[in-house]
Amino acid sequence: MDARPQLIDALSALRDRVAAVRLPLPLPGAPRARQTQVELLAQLDDYLVPRLRQPEAPLLVVIGGSTGAGKSTLVNSLVGRRVSAAGVLRPTTRTPVLVCHPDDHHWFAGLRVLPQLTRVWQPQPQSQQEDAATEGVQTEDDGNALRVETAETLPRGLALLDAPDIDSLVAGNRVLAAELICAADVWVMVTTASRYADAVPWHLLRTAKEYDATLVTVLDRVPHQVVAEVSRQYGALLAKAGLGEVPRFTIPELPESAGGGSGLLPSTAVAPLRAWLTHRAQDPAARQQAMSRTATGVIDSLDARVPGLAGAVAAQYAASVRLTAAVENAYEKEGARVRRRLQRGAVLSGDALTRWRGHPLDSSPGELLDSLVESLTALLQCAVAAADEHVAEAWRREPAADAVALDVPDREAGERIGMAARRWRRVLEELAEEESRDLDRPAAPDSETVAALLSAGLLGGRRARGAGERLAERIGVIAALRLRDKGEELLAACIDRVLNAERDRRLAPLDALEVTPEPQADLIAALSLLQKEK
Repeated sequence: MDARPQLIDALSALRDRVAAVRLPLPLPGAPRARQTQVELLAQLDDYLVPRLRQPEAPLLVVIGGSTGAGKSTLVNSLVGRRVSAAGVLRPTTRTPVLVCHPDDHHWFAGLRVLPQLTRVWQPQPQSQQEDAATEGVQTEDDGNALRVETAETLPRGLALLDAPDIDSLVAGNRVLAAELICAADVWVMVTTASRYADAVPWHLLRTAKEYDATLVTVLDRVPHQVVAEVSRQYGALLAKAGLGEVPRFTIPELPESAGGGSGLLPSTAVAPLRAWLTHRAQDPAARQQAMSRTATGVIDSLDARVPGLAGAVAAQYAASVRLTAAVENAYEKEGARVRRRLQRGAVLSGDALTRWRGHPLDSSPGELLDSLVESLTALLQCAVAAADEHVAEAWRREPAADAVALDVPDREAGERIGMAARRWRRVLEELAEEESRDLDRPAAPDSETVAALLSAGLLGGRRARGAGERLAERIGVIAALRLRDKGEELLAACIDRVLNAERDRRLAPLDALEVTPEPQADLIAALSLLQKEK
């Protein structure tokens, strides 16, 4: 436990990289990865870093188990008085209770461990304290509080933490119980004769084995007549799970075990467990072994857990890339299709074609411009709608898309496209007016006519080949070519601006999730540094 500063710095750096991970997309493995992140942060913040920095701090024993397993009664009995509520109401333990010797209070009054929990502690006369322990815990329901109690009956260097039920009906209690267990030097798993084969306790036992944590099991409320048989069966299950060497303590079923009683078992019932814990707290070699085993086990477990989290980050980024590519490809294809249709003169159809054929006798330059702009707007609107359909179809095949609100159809898109097309017309008219004004001719042509012919030539494709000739007659071949080149640049910019803007609007919710590849590389780099220092 004499950790070098470089190792602590490497763990702190890894902690920051773990905290920076974001997993917003609902991929199949994301819930487990998020739980891994929570557990890693809890173990690094609440246990590993504080323990390595201050190895002289008291041994923290977290007592956990299923609903009704008798955890609070066990804690009260180990302390010798009621500090945690024990009763028939479930869940009884809502606010976790930490008990330590008065000389050790300063270790837990601050935020050295469990910094996310607000401390609740007031020194009181013992009789009032017992009442508060019974009444206060039953009425408190603050998921962010840790009640700290002191008891001279506990040996120095030992602290007991009564955690909420690991299978509580209240989700917040289950999460808090898992976080508290991650802060333990020693895990005490409490189960009963009737529930020792339940799945939830065994999940935690296997987790403890995976972390190689210092573990103790308590088989509580065992009827006298079946003590030997139940102990034998429980031992066989532990051995089958590779936990045969874990210390086991059996507490018989007693009248004091029932809810609503005094909440205290006879001292003889808990004497073996109390002696085991006291020995771990007061014997230097046993204390060192307990802490070192748990700390080393957690550090070693990082070699598998951090790459797993990094893999989840990579999966998030890969899904984000696929979603982004679906949008970009759809809009890129529609942009190419718009340009092909322009070359074929698709804009010069319907009313626009009628206006072109009637120009200048039956339709004015302004009317021709209006119809061309309307037709261009319709073409771009159809392109955006088609791209959105392709995006929606592609995203339906992606589970990750459920986290992104794709606003399709976008009812405001038509107005935005129309404004962009009208803006292009105004710029084109200004360009035509400027070109007409600079002509060295006695009678300058009407700038609106120049703009109308230029628009027809740009948008009409092969259908409007005569537009270029008419324009050259009015302003000259060189000026007409120069004007057409500028007009093509403006048209291309308008089309790109419209499609890119709509594409970016579709991508904005995804971009807001900030799914990037950097956290994966950062995690692996931080783990490599830790392995080097380890």
